[in-house]
Amino acid sequence: MQEMTSRPLPMVLFALASATPLALFALGILWGGVWVLAALVYMTVFAALLDQISGLFAGDAPEGAEFPAADAMLVVLALGALGLMPATVWAVAGDSGLSGWGRLAVFVGAGLWFGQVANPTAHELIHRSPRGLFRLGGLVYCWLLFGHHTSAHRLVHHRHAASLDDPNTARSGEGYYAFLIRAWAGSFRLGWAAEDALRARRASKPGLHPYAVYIGMAAVCVALGVLIAGPLGALAWIALAAHAQSQLMLSDYVQHYGLLRARLADGRLEPVAARHSWNAPHWFSSAYMLNAPRHSDHHAHPTRPYPALRLPPPDQAPHLPWPLPFACLLALFPPLWKRAIRPHLKPWRLAA
Repeated sequence: MQEMTSRPLPMVLFALASATPLALFALGILWGGVWVLAALVYMTVFAALLDQISGLFAGDAPEGAEFPAADAMLVVLALGALGLMPATVWAVAGDSGLSGWGRLAVFVGAGLWFGQVANPTAHELIHRSPRGLFRLGGLVYCWLLFGHHTSAHRLVHHRHAASLDDPNTARSGEGYYAFLIRAWAGSFRLGWAAEDALRARRASKPGLHPYAVYIGMAAVCVALGVLIAGPLGALAWIALAAHAQSQLMLSDYVQHYGLLRARLADGRLEPVAARHSWNAPHWFSSAYMLNAPRHSDHHAHPTRPYPALRLPPPDQAPHLPWPLPFACLLALFPPLWKRAIRPHLKPWRLAA
């Protein structure tokens, strides 16, 4: 059993875990019936059951290992997300022939995929150096009506994570819904301010303001929804984007909940350490979320490709006792979440 726990996640598992539901949703939109149910079950029950098989693929890739297929897979998933959104809008609001229950299942399941797979895909892409990959990640976020996250995540969250200066760091005792309003508005505003500051330093070549792109693309997406299925299509696009955004905000809420960096004597924040992010060792959700639950290592090495992200031991960083998707589900019920996470948070608040 010890040998099994030392194995890192192979690329083929990342590909199968993240792309299989995309194929199931495509079949469900075309043919409905059992395919719609299979896609929804995959994103919920099936994933939760596989995560309970502990010890599988919990190891780290060798330091310095290269993954030539990693970026190619991101491109495939991003293109899949760009195609799945209009297809889902048509399935939910258009003349798709799906039953009312079928439309609801596609809406719920596809929204989960956008939030739990397309979001980590875009997140990985906006941390890539090639401009084409970066812009593709930004386009996926624009497709989710969340383009400003492209700026806010890199320029605000990574600088201020685990501090009161970061809108996307949840305070201990703060409920998810209060956090959602504060974090969404705060990241939009501070991301805009950070882009303004960058433009001021590049006065000779300011270019088009990124927020003009984000807002313009949001208008384009809503117009596409109208073209696909009239006003109901626009509402479906907005609702799907809100569903996906809620998954992203839940991840932010859980992964930094209650963990704060100390202020040094000179007023600066201490460096981000492994103890400032929650991690989850559960193998299957890590596979389809592209190792997003290995959050501490991402903050330590933002450009490290997802197959190479390392899981800090539980004596160096807090580990969630549940898979990240289940922790996010708990967070939807603030009293239950606060009671459940309190004993796991306590030693890390004392350590800080």
